[in-house]
Amino acid sequence: MAASVEVQRAAALRNAFGNVLGFFILLLIGVIAFSIRLFSVIKYESVIHEFDPYFNYRVTQFLTKNGIYDFWNWFDDRTWYPLGRVIGGTVYPGLTLTAGSMWWIVNSLNIPLSVETVCVFTAPIFSANAAWATYLLTKEVKGTGAGLTAALLSATVPSYISRSVAGSYDNEAVAIFALIFTFYLYVKTLNTGSLFYATLNALSYFYMVCSWGGYTFIINLIPMHVLLCIVTGRYSPRLYIAFAPLVILGTLLAALVPVVGFNAVMTSEHFASFLVFIIINVVALVYYIKGILSPKMFKVAITLVISIGIAVCVAVGAVLVALVASSPTKGWSGRSLSLLDPTYASKYIPIIASVSEHQPPTWPSYFTDINVLAFLVPAGIIACFLPLTDSSSFVILYLVTSVYFSGVMVRLMLVLAPAACIISGIALSDCFNVLTQSLKFQNLKLFSTATASGDATSEHASGQSKTISDKQLHGEKSEEVAKEKLTKKNRKKEKEKERETTEKTPNKKQAEKRALTLPLEFSVFAVLLIVLLGGFYVIHCVWAAAEAYSAPSIVLTSQSPEGLHVFDDFREAYAWLSHNTDVDDKVASWWDYGYQTTAMANRTVIVDNNTWNNTHIATVGTAMSSPERQAWEIFHSLDVKYVLVVFGGLVGYPSDDINKFLWMVRIGGGVFPHIKEPDYLRDGQYRIDSQATPTMLNCLMYKLSYYRFVETDGKGFDRVRRTEIGKKYFKLTHFEEVFTTHHWMVRIFRLKPPRNRIRVKAKKSKPGQRSTTGNKIDTKGRQNPWH
Repeated sequence: MAASVEVQRAAALRNAFGNVLGFFILLLIGVIAFSIRLFSVIKYESVIHEFDPYFNYRVTQFLTKNGIYDFWNWFDDRTWYPLGRVIGGTVYPGLTLTAGSMWWIVNSLNIPLSVETVCVFTAPIFSANAAWATYLLTKEVKGTGAGLTAALLSATVPSYISRSVAGSYDNEAVAIFALIFTFYLYVKTLNTGSLFYATLNALSYFYMVCSWGGYTFIINLIPMHVLLCIVTGRYSPRLYIAFAPLVILGTLLAALVPVVGFNAVMTSEHFASFLVFIIINVVALVYYIKGILSPKMFKVAITLVISIGIAVCVAVGAVLVALVASSPTKGWSGRSLSLLDPTYASKYIPIIASVSEHQPPTWPSYFTDINVLAFLVPAGIIACFLPLTDSSSFVILYLVTSVYFSGVMVRLMLVLAPAACIISGIALSDCFNVLTQSLKFQNLKLFSTATASGDATSEHASGQSKTISDKQLHGEKSEEVAKEKLTKKNRKKEKEKERETTEKTPNKKQAEKRALTLPLEFSVFAVLLIVLLGGFYVIHCVWAAAEAYSAPSIVLTSQSPEGLHVFDDFREAYAWLSHNTDVDDKVASWWDYGYQTTAMANRTVIVDNNTWNNTHIATVGTAMSSPERQAWEIFHSLDVKYVLVVFGGLVGYPSDDINKFLWMVRIGGGVFPHIKEPDYLRDGQYRIDSQATPTMLNCLMYKLSYYRFVETDGKGFDRVRRTEIGKKYFKLTHFEEVFTTHHWMVRIFRLKPPRNRIRVKAKKSKPGQRSTTGNKIDTKGRQNPWH
């Protein structure tokens, strides 16, 4: 009894120490996740990155200044002129409400932080939360060791760093945390069958709906897993509790988000959950009837239940078909159809295909974004099958679907990253368990052999000494020595029997450990290889955070033998607009720069990054693709006073408007048929040199980009396209240049006012004659319309 008590105390002490150590490891992982995303602030400055974050920052400023009621009813007349935009009903409010709440909390604690500072550091804070959520999810699947490993990988994976560096104030900053935490609560409910966790799961799903449109991935992945469990015969009451409250309560909560509204029950993205909800209720009814009826009655009842269930499914399917039949896309959104059919966007919705992050990724991008995790994922899948549980099957399904979607759209590499971290964490944890057990077993084996050989030599030496003493004593006390030898032999035999019995009846754990033991050399080599791969992964992650993803797009840098060059042309142009134009002036540009123009220059724009009205964007694209006179008429009809273009031909900035111009042509031609893409191509090639087509050389975008460009070097050599421009000397008739930044990256032109009409003096007619209009001329030479 005393020994068992001591063993229990030792186990409790070991668990307590392990829990404390695990807590500090998790705390350190959170610090790492936060710190590795601060390179952008350390190397550059605390600014908002990219384009969409500037809109989110502007909305957060409005929320903190005017309150949530005004936010829900905010009509923004400074965007999409003259249409405007209802912000409260067209934005996912999760990010804005989260940052606004954080700002309110820190200011209530008398910590004077600006809204911009809170917005800059929101993503690094939630990256730490995402790492902890990854730990919780992986722990539910494979234990604490796998959870800690997966959390460390998630904290430093480059794919997630690209969307969560300091200053990257976009929806994905909080949405990835909500995604992983929702999956954790689903798996937790699946393992425990607790209705409390099921309710928390619905609330976490509601937060995900508020944060990002990618919530449809959750509401389709979980029904797929439920259906997989039903088909493979793994149905249980826990599965019903994990799924049914999510569909009912989660759908009701999702409908409360204005941007979603009735789409939660009217669009095809949500129909899979409803269909599986019907199926799981039918299965639950079948199991219930089977438990209360006899086998004969059960056969009759099951026939009735199945027939009624089929009738209900057919009726629901007919209603759904009737609802979506009137829609040309059958109830699917354009982005969903582009995921199901990778060629759909390029054929029918060029506005979606024009976005660079909507393009399919290349193989090197997988190595850049997840690095060595791509090689660990297959091992992790095998580990999830040993043994296969409901939670491990969910993780496998999550990985498979995310791999497919990441192959369709590079932006969804962000969804693949947590799955790769979880699977790789499981693989590394199991691998370390096997290797450490092998090393421990080999050390114990060597130690036991060494002790056994030492005992044998000592016994042999003692025997020799005894024989010598016996010979010296001439046989004295020989009987007593013989008795002692017999007793020792009996004790040895008893010990050998005990050893044989213990070896014949080992427990399962010892058998498994011995079965998984590996040679000592191989174990040492494998541990060193894993440590080497881990070091390479850490170096790559630090490089990605410091170099690849830390530079803000609004402040560009380049390294040359002369040193570091900083290109601050964007802020220079927006500052000029803010200080040298009227507040009510309208600025036209391609939609990429709409959010920044509104937030930084405080000027009204025609289109922006929301891209909700394809016709309005096509109008701007048509103006850019038209000759100068026609473009002036289009912009003048929209009350535009300034046109902003981005040009990188002088400094080699590839993401300029000339490289995006074909998308303007395609989007404009999709609405206005007179704009045809072949007119801008020479033998199918896009050219700006002397071989370019006359339509290309005379369009507004070409003229605004290359106006006076030949003055820079005398040749007009474009460093991005690596060729001399085709039309070097031309003048602008209806536009005038008002500002060009230091490196020619942003150019601003003003529309010239319309010319006054030239009044033609009519010749005086003689009295009595009739004018050209037929009116009679009076004696003073005036027309008399009454005659």
